[in-house]
Amino acid sequence: MKPSKTFNTAWRKTASTIYKKPIDSKIFGSVEIDITELERYIQTQRKAGVKVTLTHFFLLATARAIKEAVPELNTYLKRGRIYSYPHIDATVSILMHNGEMGSVKMEHIDTYTLTELVQQMRSKIQTAQKGDDSSKAGKETLARIPWPFRGYVYACIKYITVHLGVSIPFLNLSANQFGAFFLSNIGSLGLDIGYPALFPSANVSFVLIMGGISKKPWVVNDEIVPRTILTLGAALDHRVVDASHGGKLFKYLKKLVAQPELLEGTPAH
Repeated sequence: MKPSKTFNTAWRKTASTIYKKPIDSKIFGSVEIDITELERYIQTQRKAGVKVTLTHFFLLATARAIKEAVPELNTYLKRGRIYSYPHIDATVSILMHNGEMGSVKMEHIDTYTLTELVQQMRSKIQTAQKGDDSSKAGKETLARIPWPFRGYVYACIKYITVHLGVSIPFLNLSANQFGAFFLSNIGSLGLDIGYPALFPSANVSFVLIMGGISKKPWVVNDEIVPRTILTLGAALDHRVVDASHGGKLFKYLKKLVAQPELLEGTPAH
């Protein structure tokens, strides 16, 4: 795949050189969103048999935002150049049966309807919780390496996959294995907001965090009324994106939260 001419500006080439990942290249941001109408929409969908959650909604909404408003977020850095991912994929954090955090990768997210995404994600989560995912063998192999050799092996793998962009098939590792972004719902774990790390072994441009939900006094049509508020947080890789791209993402998400039925439109396959 050729590097994107659109995104490889002089500043981007400079940023990819002066910043290191993820020590000093992170941009943090957060926003509070009124999800009162969205919760009503979700309840209507669930009564109709579509077991949608806030995680499903924000996963699809974020993918649509990238496709329609912020394509810069669907990029990654390799050998000092910025490349566009061929499609919009993401990794979603999930809670495993043993209480630890796991993850599932969702591919071509922007092409799904909300109903299709719910079904596909349910299948992926069931597979992961059974321990049948294809990456399990690779993880167990790496975990068996004794310390201190483990650190050297991990650093070598990171250099090969992340910096050089070369896949390691027998470990199921590649530069693109996590997709463009991570999504994690830490609100379900009892945390109000989080400022996430950019996973060093992943070439994601940002991590989106869904925080806690609370009732707050809110101004609607110049009147103070009780509303349901969700806090979203994000960490962005400053080597490939700026704070302005995070602002565009949050602006698009606010639009869809206010009009969730817009997600029902048939996506372009």
